[in-house]
Amino acid sequence: MKYRWFLSSMLIIIVLFESKAQNQQKLFDPKPGNSRFLMRGYSDATFMSNDEETTFGNARFVPLFLYKQSDKLFFEAELEFAVEDGEIDVALEYANFNYSLAPNLNIRVGKILIPFGIFFDRLHPSWINRLPTVPLGYGHDGILPTSDLGVELRGASYLAGMKFNYSVYVMNGPRIEDGEEEADEVGMIVHEGQEDNNNNKALGGRLGLFPFRDQSLEIGFSAQSAKLGDRDSDLEDIGALLYAFDWTYVRKVSILGGVIDLKGQLNFINIDDQTYEVEEDSVMESYTFDNQSNSTFFQLGYRPTFGSSQFVKNLELVGRYSTLNTPEEAPWESESTQLAIGLNYWIDWRTAIKFAYQIDNVIGGHVEDAETSVALDINTFYIQWTLGF
Repeated sequence: MKYRWFLSSMLIIIVLFESKAQNQQKLFDPKPGNSRFLMRGYSDATFMSNDEETTFGNARFVPLFLYKQSDKLFFEAELEFAVEDGEIDVALEYANFNYSLAPNLNIRVGKILIPFGIFFDRLHPSWINRLPTVPLGYGHDGILPTSDLGVELRGASYLAGMKFNYSVYVMNGPRIEDGEEEADEVGMIVHEGQEDNNNNKALGGRLGLFPFRDQSLEIGFSAQSAKLGDRDSDLEDIGALLYAFDWTYVRKVSILGGVIDLKGQLNFINIDDQTYEVEEDSVMESYTFDNQSNSTFFQLGYRPTFGSSQFVKNLELVGRYSTLNTPEEAPWESESTQLAIGLNYWIDWRTAIKFAYQIDNVIGGHVEDAETSVALDINTFYIQWTLGF
């Protein structure tokens, strides 16, 4: 506990120091008429077909609100209105204040997209995501961080001629499922972004390096540490260490006649060992397992931008392979793989029609009244129209 408060204190000291170092710049001066408001966002509609259903599925409208109070202070927020399973869901993806401490250093406070790797922080909008779906482990019900309430310090600089960026944050943090409401999910990490369930805070960050002068390659490392259990509960001291490696490589390749876009991420979740006791059908069940999970995704895109035909130039081929492995002996044990292949047609730089075929293979998972693992193979065809505005 002491080292966490020490790190938090150091973060505050860094913020104050950087702010003082920039006192020669013009001070915050929100004069009437100097503020600016802008609404951006994206929308999409999806058709899907597999052996279970053929339907016009989700439709979303996701406005992004930007308000610039001055040259140093602005506010951003993103709402999501989605039609799913015949119901309208509304969610606040993020909402935070941004203050510029220096030309290359910002502090953000509020609900923040967590910079754990690259996918959710950078790629989740449908007009940026090259496929209609997300990799395994991501999304609102995934096991990886998405957004949370807290404070983040984000900046960029150069070291020996190499550019790097960094992010350090303190958040409320995730919690652990104790099995009282969902017995089959006991021991699962839950990322909610709501009130903190204990006196501990999640500490984390990401470091991104650009080893090439043309900045075509970025290599990143992310980590997060937190206590998960509810305050004054038997699980209060259970801790979790999450870490990830990611990469992005975008480059024109003359011999291929276009641009290749290679992205990927390796994720690891390690939770302290614990024996979990839950009541199922009036019977107490005990679970002890090595609570470690991992997930990956590898994505490759190709766009023939050197072609003579404008129609061909607007095409993009995309392939993505992802995996998700959860703990053995856990009620939610599973081994999942996903392969998605897509063809996109770009009407303009932020409007696309996507065609994709996705193969999901799931072994295990909790299935009611099943005594053995169940293997599921689901092949789904998608069409999605997405628009960024």
